[in-house]
Amino acid sequence: MEEFQELVDRTHKAGLKLLIDFVPNHVARDYASKAAPAGVRSLGADDDTSVHWAPGNDFFYYPGQALTLPVAVEGPAYQEYPAKASGNCFTPSPGVNDWYETVKLNYCDFHTATWDKMRDIVLFWAAKGVDGFRCDMVELVPWQFMQWLIASVKQAYPSIQFVAEVYEKDKYRMYVQEVGFDLLYDKSGLYDTLRAVTCSGASAKEISWNWQFLGDLQPHMLNFLENHDEQRVASDFFCGSPEGGYAALAVSALLNEAPFMLYFGQEMGERGMQAEGFSGRDGRTSIFDWCEVPALLSPRQDVLERYRSVLSLGKSPAFTEGRSFDLGYCQESGVFNPDRHFAFLRSNGKESWLIVANFGATADITVRIPQEAMDYLGIRPIRTVYTLSVPERDFEALKL
Repeated sequence: MEEFQELVDRTHKAGLKLLIDFVPNHVARDYASKAAPAGVRSLGADDDTSVHWAPGNDFFYYPGQALTLPVAVEGPAYQEYPAKASGNCFTPSPGVNDWYETVKLNYCDFHTATWDKMRDIVLFWAAKGVDGFRCDMVELVPWQFMQWLIASVKQAYPSIQFVAEVYEKDKYRMYVQEVGFDLLYDKSGLYDTLRAVTCSGASAKEISWNWQFLGDLQPHMLNFLENHDEQRVASDFFCGSPEGGYAALAVSALLNEAPFMLYFGQEMGERGMQAEGFSGRDGRTSIFDWCEVPALLSPRQDVLERYRSVLSLGKSPAFTEGRSFDLGYCQESGVFNPDRHFAFLRSNGKESWLIVANFGATADITVRIPQEAMDYLGIRPIRTVYTLSVPERDFEALKL
């Protein structure tokens, strides 16, 4: 714990904030609290294991049935009797693609002792100086619990941030406005859209459709191109190279007011193409097995500098204080292909940038800026036509 506290202190001293993972849906199969404060009982310690479900139980049980694992375990055979429900399925015999190494928590959709125990865990880490929590798979736990938890924790720590891993776009508004999350993973929105435009020939118009769908929720999104579940941009399963993702990077990091999440090694060109352990050669950096991350040892300096330039640009006043204007609707055919090109302005009224992303082959792209954009952003009159030479699957940024 001393080492963790030192990490918190170093992070804050560097001017950064620290978020940690909170996994409300499940715990490890062999979970046991080894450093609980005095008087704190471990989850499940007081459960009635003779019944499948009870409101006072922290876990779900299969009385009279032993756990059957889908894989052999090295060393002494793991035994669990009675079996508990796994993180994503209700069965004493989970399959190989189930989360068989986890145990699902029992919340109910009304206040129980499990709610209090989980809140105490979050409050423990908040008291250590943690600035927020990335909440795993919140759609697998009752939203009523998350609503109560967030409100309760923010009473004690008003500035604490809660970030939700969610997938159902139709529930985005509920999770922000009713449940109280500060940010949501926009996986099913911008991430899926950019991947489809980059890799599957989807129209760049879908980028506009996504932000139009989100509307006033946009600042509550968390944009990204990689995370622990998704394949590396540079992998053979995505772009095949880090350069192939530069157009998507510009849109994800610069289009709107939402923060941008950078996954470790992405900025160095990590490809995630090792065949490691359980997950195999799948374009991801394993979360199950020990594996190397080659880019951390031999980073691509050209890729690192490109990411530095994008992130530095994102710190400019036009992006930190300004608004965005999508230029796709007012372009002329022949010099701007709305299916392969995407252009937008960012401005705070004093500093303005034109970003042109090219999801197709290298091209000279002509962009027209309408008076409506200048009026909306409150910027001085500028040239109304610009032509930029943009490499394949890349972007150009022009200060106006």
